[in-house]
Amino acid sequence: MSIVKRIGRSRPVQESLGFLLARYLRLVQATNRFVLDPPDIYDRVGPRMPVIAAMWHGQHFMISFGKRPQDPAAALVSRSGDGEFNAIALGHLGVRAIRGSGSRRTQVREKGGARALLHMKKALDGGEMVVMTADVPKVSRRCGMGIVTLARLSGRPIAPVAVVTSRRIDFNSWDHASIGLPFGRGAIVIAEPIDVPADADGAAMERLRQAVEDGLDAVHARAYALVGAADPGAKQQARTVGDVVLERSA
Repeated sequence: MSIVKRIGRSRPVQESLGFLLARYLRLVQATNRFVLDPPDIYDRVGPRMPVIAAMWHGQHFMISFGKRPQDPAAALVSRSGDGEFNAIALGHLGVRAIRGSGSRRTQVREKGGARALLHMKKALDGGEMVVMTADVPKVSRRCGMGIVTLARLSGRPIAPVAVVTSRRIDFNSWDHASIGLPFGRGAIVIAEPIDVPADADGAAMERLRQAVEDGLDAVHARAYALVGAADPGAKQQARTVGDVVLERSA
């Protein structure tokens, strides 16, 4: 590892980066005019807390925006070096970090995925909302089975969430990550929670996995529409859900 990387991954530097990221996100949240869609979604989801809040990769910088102040929350964060300062930032934003990585079904025991699954179930059992990116690196906008498995094991529903700002930086990365900029408009869109029965078989799990994927596509399309912007991570083959045009690969 180079000297620059060693310095960048040192604890003091990671602490500073995490603190600065949290302060910046607070600024973004305070200076954007956010709308909640649907307006009464907290009233409908509130009685079902704690839920599993599902997001696409690339939205993870904004996860604290969609959380009510009274709801304790934990989030799955990569065990990588980049994940360290993200975890520190989340702590400053009132979200506890669970370190681990999502995985495809055949790799569920790699990178601490199985251990993280147990920690997330424990968090849900203890009353914490769990925030989890549904897609697995590096396959953007394709929901993995991990989040559906967590819902089946915990008995808690999955709520697809998108947070978007009109002014933002879009990164040319596999996950089409973006980070909001101050002084614009924002949208927080939350879908109705999706239940996963404890006795769901393979076919039902696949159907529910697809439902989560479709729900995430729908809330992202709606959020970008509300701020008058195009989703840089939208899939390619157009289809319609309600009055929202989605983009989906073949």
